[in-house]
Amino acid sequence: MEPTIEIQHLTKFYGKKQALCDVNLSIGPGMFGLLGRNGAGKTTLMKTLATLLQKKSGTITICGIPVEHEKEIRKMIGYLPQEFSLYPSMTLLEALDYLGILSELNKQERKERIDLLLEKVNLTEHRHKKVKALSGGMKRRLGIVQALLNNPKVLIVDEPTAGLDPEERIRFRNLLSDVAQERIVILSTHIVGDIEAACENIAILDGGKVLYHGTVDDLLTAASGKVFTKLTDRQELPELKQKLFITSMHTQGKNIAIRYLSDNAALDGAVCEPNIEDAYMLYLKENGASLSSFANGEIGGVCS
Repeated sequence: MEPTIEIQHLTKFYGKKQALCDVNLSIGPGMFGLLGRNGAGKTTLMKTLATLLQKKSGTITICGIPVEHEKEIRKMIGYLPQEFSLYPSMTLLEALDYLGILSELNKQERKERIDLLLEKVNLTEHRHKKVKALSGGMKRRLGIVQALLNNPKVLIVDEPTAGLDPEERIRFRNLLSDVAQERIVILSTHIVGDIEAACENIAILDGGKVLYHGTVDDLLTAASGKVFTKLTDRQELPELKQKLFITSMHTQGKNIAIRYLSDNAALDGAVCEPNIEDAYMLYLKENGASLSSFANGEIGGVCS
């Protein structure tokens, strides 16, 4: 039976503040992307799935098992948090072997899994290095190894490519896509391109609520005919920021090329094909996101 996650009417509070509000999601095998601004509820959702936080109400089943059965759930989940650290004075082999013991793997299983995963993430030649000597990209790859050590049915990764250079980010993204061939991978990232390149199904969270749940193609279709480009000089830009819902700006010589959202096809701008960032911002706009936040560049290109 294929692994699935079913979430129904999930709510979560921190004191009086509601972090998740009536979240309903169905997640199947493959890469599933989570988009949302800071405070949208993504990390809370992932920690709840990983049994690190308890829900207020609603139901969650992972591969048919209620999330309240923590011991069983943790055996089938691998989790890579945004802030990852692992025994800095140990070598990679020492640290992973210790984690394998904690996961109740026998000696032969530990050796086979560790060797296989280190090769998969291209860290075999660094296995005798101390963890603290690794680069940022190597540490993120090591994080994937520890998350996959118990061969989980579900892998949850929070901002896995944050701080990586473009080459390392592409390598990491390809690794996740490869891993997702045989399990559920839930990917939360502030880099929209990672979602666009790797995920077929996504959810948009804002204010703890699900604004969209579906395919990337359907998300792009919803934004079709509502994205425009315009070339303007710098003097006009402050006025345009007040009028338009700008999603991105790029310098072209002495001028600025802007992309913006509008329902008015008669505007003096050229219609262009929407990308996932445009479509994501359209959903935020239609659900009450601040116009000034977008116009001042505080949201454009960032959805963490």
